[in-house]
Amino acid sequence: MPRALLSVLAAFALALAAAAPAAAQDGPLPALYDVRGVAPDDVLNVRAAPSADAARIGALAPGARGVEVTAIDSAAGWGRVNAGEQAGWVSMRFLARQPRQGGNALPVPMRCFGTEPFWSLSVAEDGLRLEGPGVPRAVTASLSERTRAAGRPDAYGFVGWGAGGGQAIHGTVRRARCSDGMSDRLFGLSADLLVQDGGALRQYAGCCTLAR
Repeated sequence: MPRALLSVLAAFALALAAAAPAAAQDGPLPALYDVRGVAPDDVLNVRAAPSADAARIGALAPGARGVEVTAIDSAAGWGRVNAGEQAGWVSMRFLARQPRQGGNALPVPMRCFGTEPFWSLSVAEDGLRLEGPGVPRAVTASLSERTRAAGRPDAYGFVGWGAGGGQAIHGTVRRARCSDGMSDRLFGLSADLLVQDGGALRQYAGCCTLAR
């Protein structure tokens, strides 16, 4: 093969390699990814910092699916994930973004939660459910309306109404770094809720995750 052609092919291969992490980053975060390109007898290491020299704090299975990436270090090509009770970093070279994750609408499904008081809200196409030790009574509602803040592609709202009319959930969700306050995990969505249950009005604040 002519040397000139070899040089062109080598340059093309380098360009593809450089573009791979960028392609994996397309779209807003957080988002779900699948592990790709890891040998069946190996794992994808989770590091304490975005570097192969950083301490190993966890691992993802070679066929892991639905890995939530909450931030990306574009310069290093690493993504932040949660491993156990802490946040860590994995190489984006081994992650493929799942399709149909746009940034123009409220992310559904997802789960939001908070501590002190402890509460959990499931957000799905078929409705909302708020429950937990810090919730006096579980609230179940339809997902009636969804909005996006004017001029802000990173902020959303939703409203859910209970079947009996006495319960309602109003919520806002923002794409922003969020800590649960009880661990070293970091999430990419924050939430604020106003919940009406009969004559009582309660407010909750916490984080959300796309991971199932």
